[in-house]
Amino acid sequence: MRPVSTRRTVRLGFCAAAAAGLLTAGLATPAFAAKKQSDQLWIQAPGEQKVTSVGDPSQGSPLDIGLYHDNDNFTVTDGRLTVDISGVAGVAEVTWPDNCAPTGTTAVCTVSDVPVMGDTYSPQVHLTVRAADGAALGAQGRITYAATATGGPDGTLEAPLDSFDTTVTVGSGPDLSLGPISPVSGLLPGDVRTVPFAVTNKGGERSEGLTARFTASYGLEFLNRYAECTYATIGGGDDYVPMTEATCSFDQVIEPGGSFALPAPLQVALSAHAYGERLDITVEPGNGATDLSDEDNYGMARFTAVNTADFEARGANVTGAVGETVTAELGFRNNGPAWIGNLGSGDSVAAVDFTVPAGVTVTSAPAGCEPRTLSGGYYPQATGAPRYSCEMPYWALPDTTRSLPFGLRIDQVVPDATGRVMLTTGGSSPATFPFDPQTGNNTAQLVVNATPTA
Repeated sequence: MRPVSTRRTVRLGFCAAAAAGLLTAGLATPAFAAKKQSDQLWIQAPGEQKVTSVGDPSQGSPLDIGLYHDNDNFTVTDGRLTVDISGVAGVAEVTWPDNCAPTGTTAVCTVSDVPVMGDTYSPQVHLTVRAADGAALGAQGRITYAATATGGPDGTLEAPLDSFDTTVTVGSGPDLSLGPISPVSGLLPGDVRTVPFAVTNKGGERSEGLTARFTASYGLEFLNRYAECTYATIGGGDDYVPMTEATCSFDQVIEPGGSFALPAPLQVALSAHAYGERLDITVEPGNGATDLSDEDNYGMARFTAVNTADFEARGANVTGAVGETVTAELGFRNNGPAWIGNLGSGDSVAAVDFTVPAGVTVTSAPAGCEPRTLSGGYYPQATGAPRYSCEMPYWALPDTTRSLPFGLRIDQVVPDATGRVMLTTGGSSPATFPFDPQTGNNTAQLVVNATPTA
């Protein structure tokens, strides 16, 4: 199976360094030209799925599959996912959702709009898998997938053949299932929300307690703190966005078919800098037991606040004689009050696009700044380009300033030579940020050898 795309939604707090590494990987690669030309369809499916043959197997286990593609320059529609369950005959049975049309041991499931992987992605095909009558403990089988869609550079996309499958195993043990959590929007900074938290043991064996982890994004605050939990700030600094994590261990035994509730309702408050927030929740059986099927052990509560963040492009004025090399400190700043973070996609919150003034040559550029032609295409050398695009990290806290020092050699003194410093979303056009109420400072100037004013 293909490794999960780095654009896949990342669970907050699960190895902050690794998560941040995934989110920022590849942002500095010179892929601008390639992005315009290619696209690929992918299938998102778990590699393993366990089902129980004891207790109440009629409940089944959820098996969620989805389609996505790589390139957001293309619109992809009419996704057709073919699911083949012939390999689990005698091992498991499948219940099909309404968007699947079964014929014998295969079904074609439709996905009308195929998204790119990002913050809003979620699987579109929801199967239920249960152990077949008489299936022996340890029995295994394989569900395979294939997919096509309409769109991309050639009009048709196909997922790589024979690259996606789910191994289904009949087992026994506790199977904790976290109930669904609906997103909430239209909130205001300072609002308090109660987060639903319902855990059921769908397995055939008791769970000796429960371990839970709650990871809150930067704009969320835990209002109630449980004695069974330890709380810590993770991340922070220049590399990782700060988050708050609670790790909890509860003693309550959860019998098969039984449920668990927190000692008091879980409440969070949206801080003054809240915007797009999430609370990631994971549950596991206690006492070191392995969950029978962990696909439904994770949930996310999303909160969207009505708030603003003023993004600002920062220019500079420099002077120098012919042959001299000067440093121009360009940059980006979030004037707040909100923080902005693309926690799921890992996309840069903004890019600083710099057009080089006449009469100068770039001799050094900051790491992560991509050289481009004047029209925005691929430029083969790191220095001397007429234009640069510098992607910011995937988050910007209030009052965050990112400095971009460019080394400029003065080849010719051109009075008032002016270069543009413009915020974009990675392309060649000015960006429109939905949260930014003041667009006038999204563009600034680098002026070389300005004419003195009287």
